[in-house]
Amino acid sequence: MPDLAQWLTVALVCALGAASPGPSLAVVIRATLRGGRMEGVWTGIGHGLGVGIYALVAVGGLSLVLLNTPGLQRVIELLGAAYLAWMGVNTWRLAGQRANEAAPVGSTGKRGFIDGFMIAFLNPKIAVFFLALLGPLLPESAGITARSLVAAMAMMIDGGWYVFVALMLATTGLADKLRHHAVAMDRVMACVLFGVAAFLVLG
Repeated sequence: MPDLAQWLTVALVCALGAASPGPSLAVVIRATLRGGRMEGVWTGIGHGLGVGIYALVAVGGLSLVLLNTPGLQRVIELLGAAYLAWMGVNTWRLAGQRANEAAPVGSTGKRGFIDGFMIAFLNPKIAVFFLALLGPLLPESAGITARSLVAAMAMMIDGGWYVFVALMLATTGLADKLRHHAVAMDRVMACVLFGVAAFLVLG
């Protein structure tokens, strides 16, 4: 079982990874501006679940399959690029159209959950990240229980961060301010999504 210092180190690395700016942050912001607080929250939860699955994959050693099967990783990356490009097209095409509309009453945030999950799940580099994380930071003697707890912690930290972002946007009034520049915001986010899609295709 890892000691306290190792747990704290793993938690810090997971937190830094979650807080790093990227397409995931853009998707959570977009969802919150588009559908309100609950859609943003569910986007964060979906992303956390996708990260948790890859963390479990790493715990089970299945990340080695991705590393040793470049074709499989490439297929997942291309699927991820296609999904990001599709989101980018929709974001650009509908720029600002729904920014001033309230989220539907009783909205479950299903659309945001799917977007958050897919952004994480179609990024095999997350699995490689956790494989690199678990190796150096966890002792070789760590059992499946300890490794599963690390995976669960990674999921909660990631999902918790993006839920926090969505709540901060929705409850501080920042989302309302950003909606005044909805067209520009949507187009910037669309460009971010296009850029990451291009990086996945060309990388």
